[in-house]
Amino acid sequence: MVEAGARLRKAREDLGLKFRDVEAASQKIAERHKNQDFVIFIGRLSDIENHGTLPSIFRLYSLCCIYRLRLNEVLSWFGIPVDSMAADAAMVKIGNTHLVDFDITGAEAMVPISLNPGLDLRQTMFLTQAIQRWGKMPLALVGGIEPRQYHYGFMGTEDDSMNPAVPPGSLLVIDHTKRRIQTSGWESAAQRPIYFLQHKSGCYCRWVSVQGTPATGQVLSLMPDPASHALVLTFPADEVDVLGQVVGLAISLDLDGRRRPRA
Repeated sequence: MVEAGARLRKAREDLGLKFRDVEAASQKIAERHKNQDFVIFIGRLSDIENHGTLPSIFRLYSLCCIYRLRLNEVLSWFGIPVDSMAADAAMVKIGNTHLVDFDITGAEAMVPISLNPGLDLRQTMFLTQAIQRWGKMPLALVGGIEPRQYHYGFMGTEDDSMNPAVPPGSLLVIDHTKRRIQTSGWESAAQRPIYFLQHKSGCYCRWVSVQGTPATGQVLSLMPDPASHALVLTFPADEVDVLGQVVGLAISLDLDGRRRPRA
């Protein structure tokens, strides 16, 4: 924590600010938000800089505003690994299907940037042996993903309603620009659009059938994969928020970890 305080002191000194300047500036922020928790008194700032005192989230916000610092970066100075949120969250197994609302704008992924020449991508292979060099790439560029167009969901580890089409534990890529339900135009179940929906009873990843008209009232039937033997769920259309179409997924092949024993 002392190192974090030293970094904050350097940021202040680089701007030519005195303790009283910071206190006065934080008072303006507090007045704007009508909350005195944003105020950083001189004694408290001295403790933060010199004795490793942990600032409150309100004071940390004020410091970032005054010093023109990124909040996520300053959090990392205090040992909070913001970039690891997705990985840390993955360690917590949640049975219900749910949205994943992490900001991936600045995230990076390790990707293969050099493969053995003459590689035949038509064949199934153990790709690790074909990779010559790895490198970091912004996650938004992997697979041409535009983060502003996509949301992310997670198929609950106990939700097998779309299994085997979408196995439990799958990470879902949701295109929120495709919220209009397509009612025809596919030739097989594999081509039928899958939608991610939110109802007061929970989140669902399903095929969707629409009955009725806007004038008489529409009803949405959330259709499971027949192989799952799950029940069809029916809700009034105005009670369901169609968050988008599932356009991609990543699954774990740790079958023992995904499969839960049934009573």
